[in-house]
Amino acid sequence: MSSASAKKLRPKYLNLRALLFEIRLPLPGWVSILHRISGALLVFPFAAWLLYMLDRSLASEQGFQAVNSYLDLPLVKAGMLLFIWAYCHHLCAGLRFLLLDLNRGIELPAARRSSVAVLVVSLALTAFFGAKLW
Repeated sequence: MSSASAKKLRPKYLNLRALLFEIRLPLPGWVSILHRISGALLVFPFAAWLLYMLDRSLASEQGFQAVNSYLDLPLVKAGMLLFIWAYCHHLCAGLRFLLLDLNRGIELPAARRSSVAVLVVSLALTAFFGAKLW
């Protein structure tokens, strides 16, 4: 017993490679990580990008035409599709987390079902709005 207490386990510091390839994260964990990523994407790059395009389109008729032609580029449409996914996933996962805060679906099978539902619904909404975009 004294040898077990004398041998202390060192803390393991995780890096991105360990999180992606070594640790088997359950589906609710992936939903949580994607919720954080989508929130970060919505705050910095997409908010600034959309506000810039709004400002430019409201400045003049030439600015509106420039933004309109800019939005027809395939790379810009792909960026908009990523924005749509981030918004849909963040919304669906946020509703799931609000329900979890109210102790609804907190048991393991229900939590797994709700995480699958979040992924399916957010991808379906992304496909729906993406089809309208393209």
